[in-house]
Amino acid sequence: MNKLGWLFALLLCTGCAVFGAQKYDSLFGQEQVQNRQIDVSAEQQSFFHNQVKPVIDNRCVVCHGCYDAPCQLKLSSPEGIERGLSKELVYDGTRLLASDPSRLFIDAQTTGQWREKGFSPVLNEREQSAHANLVASVMYQSLALKQAHPLPSQAILPDDFDFSLDRDQSCPTIAEFDDFAQDNPLAGMPYGLPAISSEEMAVLTQWLQQGAQMPQQQSVSAALQSEVDKWESFLNQDSLKTRLSARYIYEHWYLANIYFDNVDQGQFFKLVRSATPPGEPIEVIATRRPYEDPKVARVYYRLWPSHSTVLAKTNIPLALNDDKLSRLTQQFIAPAFKVTSLPGYDIAIASNPFKVFAQLPVQSRYQFMLDEAELIIRGFIQGPVCRGQIALNVINDQFWVAFVDPKFIGSEQFEHFLNRHEDMLDMPAQEDSNALPISSWVKYATKQSEFLEAKAQLANKVFAGGEGLTEDIIWQGEGYNNNAALTIFRHFNSATVVKGWVGEQPKTAWILDYSLFERIHYLLVAGFDVYGNVGHQLITRLYMDFLRMEGEDNFLSLLPQQERTALRAYWYRQSPKSLVEFLKDSEIRFNQPTGIEYQSDNPKQELLNKLANKLEPVMSKRYDYQSVPQPLQQLNRLPSQAVNLLPQVSYILVQNSEDPNASAQAFTLVHHNAHFNISSLLREEAQRAYKEDKALVVPGFIGDYPEALWVMDATELDTFVSAMKKIRTEDDYRLLKDQFAIRRTHADFWRYSDALHKVAKDYKGIEYGLFDYNRLENR
Repeated sequence: MNKLGWLFALLLCTGCAVFGAQKYDSLFGQEQVQNRQIDVSAEQQSFFHNQVKPVIDNRCVVCHGCYDAPCQLKLSSPEGIERGLSKELVYDGTRLLASDPSRLFIDAQTTGQWREKGFSPVLNEREQSAHANLVASVMYQSLALKQAHPLPSQAILPDDFDFSLDRDQSCPTIAEFDDFAQDNPLAGMPYGLPAISSEEMAVLTQWLQQGAQMPQQQSVSAALQSEVDKWESFLNQDSLKTRLSARYIYEHWYLANIYFDNVDQGQFFKLVRSATPPGEPIEVIATRRPYEDPKVARVYYRLWPSHSTVLAKTNIPLALNDDKLSRLTQQFIAPAFKVTSLPGYDIAIASNPFKVFAQLPVQSRYQFMLDEAELIIRGFIQGPVCRGQIALNVINDQFWVAFVDPKFIGSEQFEHFLNRHEDMLDMPAQEDSNALPISSWVKYATKQSEFLEAKAQLANKVFAGGEGLTEDIIWQGEGYNNNAALTIFRHFNSATVVKGWVGEQPKTAWILDYSLFERIHYLLVAGFDVYGNVGHQLITRLYMDFLRMEGEDNFLSLLPQQERTALRAYWYRQSPKSLVEFLKDSEIRFNQPTGIEYQSDNPKQELLNKLANKLEPVMSKRYDYQSVPQPLQQLNRLPSQAVNLLPQVSYILVQNSEDPNASAQAFTLVHHNAHFNISSLLREEAQRAYKEDKALVVPGFIGDYPEALWVMDATELDTFVSAMKKIRTEDDYRLLKDQFAIRRTHADFWRYSDALHKVAKDYKGIEYGLFDYNRLENR
């Protein structure tokens, strides 16, 4: 379509919207924001919590709950329902200028403020009558459209249904809805899934007719408030030492779902910055990043009750109790150090934790991160940065993570080293949210290269002759902390981190020291702005290449010298002239021998075995693939031709027909994509080593975005596995799905969805949250 054609279409669309608005204005009056969170009767409260909310949660929030919810429509809370939808994209890798943030609960506090930011209602905001509340409601009209036009009666939906992450979004307002429905009769909600039942439709219709009223949030219990008061008192003491420590704690915990495990595990809190002290209503300080200028005389750290439906994608639980309070006191208050002045919020200082927190002991900072290492890493695995292929092709599909023992980090020598080289540790977030990608990348790549040179010189001195460079440098979790060994999975456009070393030995492994762990957090979590421009997002991705290689090189340093270069060359097979050469790092800078005596001709395998033995006392066995039933274990040895056809994350529910009362067993089938190298930003497909792809089956749930759901009886396992081994074509795969899969078009999809969530809730406990169905395959 030429430019005049596009202009005509835009004018036509705008004209239709204006006409539609006039129609609804004449029927029901002009829009006026309604207050729907009100003090309702006990009967109305019961109706909402016991009938309405379960339908919205289990049929709507499974697609409309996260940052990447279509049209930014987050139905996981009353505030999100009232906010409505927006045509603006959160994830836009092409924007030239940073966009205004639109974080629910943070960037606006009232529905009226969201209307000023361009959000349009999905509930009726005109005349409040039973008739108008249906006719003028986008939510009702979307549900009714699906009731009138159910899914086509075929297993695989036609290409008219677009399920790609970056699909065009219409996001019609009520004024635009009639034209949208006429052009897209199969776009009713739930999109690309079966309609909700007639009983569920009746419940939502009754609720909408009555004005979609939602009970006001109840205050927390006295027991919980007592815990909140205790912690807010700790985090808001007046001494400079405690104020700086609280700032550090906040900048690492602000994504966590905090709960008090000795009182109530059903109520989560968020740690927020507030302009008001404990005892007063919270006034959230809204900044793009957690370390930006709050523009208030003093920041207070408050615990804000969360009343949103919990989603697996964003659930990062953190238990607080008296033991944790004592631990923080031991780390940040008891040590004999002084804070003489509080650092400011200038971006050049605040974006660099090695500058802003230089007065806090390095060992205290590092041990604090290690105590909840999985939680910290979850920040960049499950936080806003982690969405889409381009954001994630910086990591391999499965690798193990271990950490350097704090006793090697907390020395005065290392602390002085960090202080001397803090300028080299500046990161791309210093450019704010509008960055020029090429010049910024060159600048920070040069700083990183200089830091690696200085770090290698120190390491060559400390480990001269290989003395001390053994498996003893690995943190062993102090004998009890299972955060010491982690596995990270990439699922092409999403990712997962779990405790334990899961699966067969991986291609690569990371060993994180304090400076590297901290930089990853401030690059991908604290310093990342999902609303930033293309330059900010691009240099964040490129800089992470350097940090990944640094973690890999830490692992390589424990291998024999002749093995290091050869192994890394294998990891980066077929690399173009790339970041390795740019960093002048074709040879590994660390040149001291290892202190480990190797006995085999496979040093990498031997090293991983040695480290696993060292970590055995704290190694989580939750996802031990050897505990999977014998028939399913055979899927770990699927031929690559079969693995190539699998989606990234599949859930398997195994039922027991001999005991109908027994809960189904759940397993995850993970597809590991192999690569010749992962140093290419835009040409991932060209780097795929398809013949090296592998599958892994583990008990329970890995991943938050299921793409396929397989359901079978225990007596059918052999048949299922045998057929899975034989698939070689797309037709083979589809025939197997005909027999065992619950497709998105399955007539009983929602019944199986409920069963899946029930099993997940029993299995995951405090980590439970609703799965996101936006990546369900259509095959």
